[in-house]
Amino acid sequence: MSSLTVALAILGGLVLAAVVGFNTWMSRRNEPRQPDARDREAPDTVRAESTQDQEPVLHVEPQLMHGTERHEPLFDPDLPAPSALPMPTAERRGGLDPLIDVIAPVSLDGLASGDAAIAAMPATRRAGSKPVAIEGLNEHTGEWELPAPGQRYGAFQVGVQLANRTGALNEIEYSEFVVKAQAFADALNGAPEFPEMLDEVARARELDQFASSHDAQLSFVLRALHAAWSPGYVQQNAARLGFVAGIIPGRMVLPAGEVGLPPILGLSFDTQAALADDPAQSAIRELALSLDVPQVDRGERPFERMREAAATLAREMDGVVTDSDGQLLRDDTMDVIGADLEQLYDTLDTRDLSAGSPLARRLFS
Repeated sequence: MSSLTVALAILGGLVLAAVVGFNTWMSRRNEPRQPDARDREAPDTVRAESTQDQEPVLHVEPQLMHGTERHEPLFDPDLPAPSALPMPTAERRGGLDPLIDVIAPVSLDGLASGDAAIAAMPATRRAGSKPVAIEGLNEHTGEWELPAPGQRYGAFQVGVQLANRTGALNEIEYSEFVVKAQAFADALNGAPEFPEMLDEVARARELDQFASSHDAQLSFVLRALHAAWSPGYVQQNAARLGFVAGIIPGRMVLPAGEVGLPPILGLSFDTQAALADDPAQSAIRELALSLDVPQVDRGERPFERMREAAATLAREMDGVVTDSDGQLLRDDTMDVIGADLEQLYDTLDTRDLSAGSPLARRLFS
């Protein structure tokens, strides 16, 4: 064999090895990033999301605008303060509140047991899309509470919520509420007193208009710049920031400081990737970081933490923060959003509907 033949054979081998090496490198480069081996075991502190946590659907741009439809909860910080809503003069009682509820008092001839009240409860606690609640005035504590076995009550009140994110209470829903409340009262030999329907429906529309103009749900999109991410890689990086597994595959949440409250932030990615037979080979190129503003107390610094989490994840995972159209969200845009949110918080405070309060969580749900 001539030296030329040997040289060509060696050269061919080197070329073949280079091609194989390049293809291997490209294959590994394009594989979804995997979690670090030392952190693959889930930390003991990771816990599942509470079943009471809200699961808001967020498709809203981070820019803040106003809208009239409750299913598009946007707001305009420059919108002038709405005309004053008719404010009930009755004192707030128990969980029901005249600020956001129609309340029908039920008077009794004597005392009624909690067991009898529970048996008389309607099968469904809704009138259309609006929650219905029943409370009793406890004989011993003098407090309004949900009827409980073994207790006795001197009066009851039945309420229906004036508005939520499905819209305002309408005449049909009000009529359904009256039927349910009347049946409950009849079972206890009580006499209900109903507010005027037209007045309450008008109040519901005004409250809904206010809520529609001061509802905000924010969503940032994190997009991979180069290599895609595996579900484990996303979960590992999010867990380092305090996120825990949600009840829905492909969702994580940043829990509130108090158990049972809605999460501060949500983080979600493709559910199919999370449910894949081999999640390590699932490629995720974007994920959503979300905040349901009225559900979270401003004292939790939700937007600041959302902004910090987005920046940290983008830096650690080699990604960028954008809106849903792929436009980069720069610091000056974030500053504007933050200032607008502070105005929104102040407006909600003046209406006794502070973000994260029980009333706000009910109204904006």
